[in-house]
Amino acid sequence: MKPENKILACVDQSHYADHVADYAAWVATRMELPLEFLHILDRHPERSRHNTDHSGAIGFNAQKVLMDELSKEDEDFSRQAREGGRLFLNRLRERAIAAGVEAPDVRQRHGALVDTLIEQEEGVRMFILGRRGQSAETTPRDLGRNVENVVRALHSPILTITDDFKAPQQVMMAFDGGSMSRKGVEMIAACPLFVGLPIHVITSGEPGKGLRKQLEWAKTTLETAGFETHTALLAGDPESVIASQVKERSIDMLIMGSYTHSPLRSWLFGSTTNDLLQASIIPTLLLR
Repeated sequence: MKPENKILACVDQSHYADHVADYAAWVATRMELPLEFLHILDRHPERSRHNTDHSGAIGFNAQKVLMDELSKEDEDFSRQAREGGRLFLNRLRERAIAAGVEAPDVRQRHGALVDTLIEQEEGVRMFILGRRGQSAETTPRDLGRNVENVVRALHSPILTITDDFKAPQQVMMAFDGGSMSRKGVEMIAACPLFVGLPIHVITSGEPGKGLRKQLEWAKTTLETAGFETHTALLAGDPESVIASQVKERSIDMLIMGSYTHSPLRSWLFGSTTNDLLQASIIPTLLLR
């Protein structure tokens, strides 16, 4: 098996990790690729030092004693974090094995999530991560704070997970006729992940822009590859069209291009990707 062909599931110690593990197992078994779980440990965790008041630490050699004490606290905390992470990863590993994955791997790394994933990307076919994570346990934010940064930094497909696992039965692609969408159609046609599943290719916009011709190309490409394909060109903004079609067609997984404009343009005009992610309550495969 070539090293560039693994599925990498990024997990943190939240209840969303189980959902990520279940979808990662589904992807790995259908694509017949090895699965690895990656858990990032923060190098500089924000934590209390037991509310100890060191303001009175004066006298001979007091500074060295204090530094030794703080160093030991850090060492103990780091050891506990590693051990907790090891138990957490082993549980996910057993969960994946029960779902049919052969010998899933686990790894813990110190560092920043985005930097670590960039380092790993050369060996990864697809990343899988929760759309919300540990921070979402205590905040109502719609998207995890790392999702957009991760997606912008990587070039491989990224499957973002929302909730409990449900084996997809209906898959939909948000298609705009651009180069990224065409690449996505070709990826679906060549990838074993969606074999046997109906593919719905949905476009929003005006027919006069050549979208109908592009949609016909997508349908022909997918049908030639053996997929049952349904297409539609609908009026309306992408967020509303996609959200309504997901509901009407009982879609279980959405595929779309992501962040095709610069961060500055997104800041000025808003990001369609973020809008669609926030509107969608189903797993979404993001293409870069």
